[in-house]
Amino acid sequence: MSETRGRYDFIIGLVLAMSSSIFIGGSFILKKKGLLRLARKGSMRAGQGGHAYLKEWLWWAGLLSMGAGEVANFAAYAFAPATLVTPLGALSVLVSAILSSFFLNEKLNLHGKIGCLLSILGSTVMVIHAPQEEEVETLNEMSHKLGDPGFVVFATLVVIVSLILIVVVGPRHGQTNILVYITICSVIGALSVSCVKGLGISIKEFFAGKPVLKHPLFWILLLSLIVCVSTQINYLNRALDIFNTSIVTPIYYVIFTTSVLTCSAILFKEWQHMAADDIIGTFSGFLTIIVGIFLLHAFKDVNFTLANLPLSLRKDDRAANGTLLSTYDCFNHEEESSACLSEIQSTESLSARRNGSLSAF
Repeated sequence: MSETRGRYDFIIGLVLAMSSSIFIGGSFILKKKGLLRLARKGSMRAGQGGHAYLKEWLWWAGLLSMGAGEVANFAAYAFAPATLVTPLGALSVLVSAILSSFFLNEKLNLHGKIGCLLSILGSTVMVIHAPQEEEVETLNEMSHKLGDPGFVVFATLVVIVSLILIVVVGPRHGQTNILVYITICSVIGALSVSCVKGLGISIKEFFAGKPVLKHPLFWILLLSLIVCVSTQINYLNRALDIFNTSIVTPIYYVIFTTSVLTCSAILFKEWQHMAADDIIGTFSGFLTIIVGIFLLHAFKDVNFTLANLPLSLRKDDRAANGTLLSTYDCFNHEEESSACLSEIQSTESLSARRNGSLSAF
């Protein structure tokens, strides 16, 4: 009976996680559209510390969409392990990429389509090999977990790193280095997931008739969640305002998911009772998702389709992308030199587009 109940909870958590990804993926587009409208009006941008987006209805629509996604995500954590729910956030990247092609004029090329397919396959593998958490059914048990020395050390490091990034690194490099604001969102997000998991247990106890509201841990988790989510929204807005959505979304996914997996492994010890094939399957699925997201966005500006594929195999005519002549050919055909130089210059200007500096701090 308990096994059947566990399977039922797993399916509910899976459906909620997928619904969450749809809402959150759409929220990126709505919020970006709102920020772009404000930029055209000349309002102080969020990346410069402005809060004019609070008067933009599109931004609020995006926030409501994200709120609906987070509610579904919140509920998913109450039914399924964090190691399953969090990586499925990759689906929000797919939704964001597809909607971007319609509403932000960002094309989805062959690399992007292959990336979408790989992300879906990776998510499927992770669902099959998802680990089981240690049973935590009461707030008292959750309190014991949160007091574990390993988690205390992890949480302390997260707070220290976040404060350093916010106070020291952010003011100096936040406008030019895409990793600064995204790292703040991601590492704090690991703590917010722990709070969500605890509150999910609280809700279950509340409906079971237990005096949850009198337990101090409930209020500690609630206040901590409000602080974490507020910080995430603030710095995610800054990252979206300054850098390209197609770059922000995958980097945020990878760092956030890695942080949550680490936090979940320390807090719930999900990996201790897993078989070797499930561990390999889980990591393989996660790495497949990362590769898919990389293909989805890293080659976003390369005009490459199936029609270009035969041309790309002709080494004497075209370079690997099937559209640009090689530098060698440029300097060995005088009649084509001016056209080649033009294409090379356009390629350099494309790569110089501000997609965020990935250099070290």
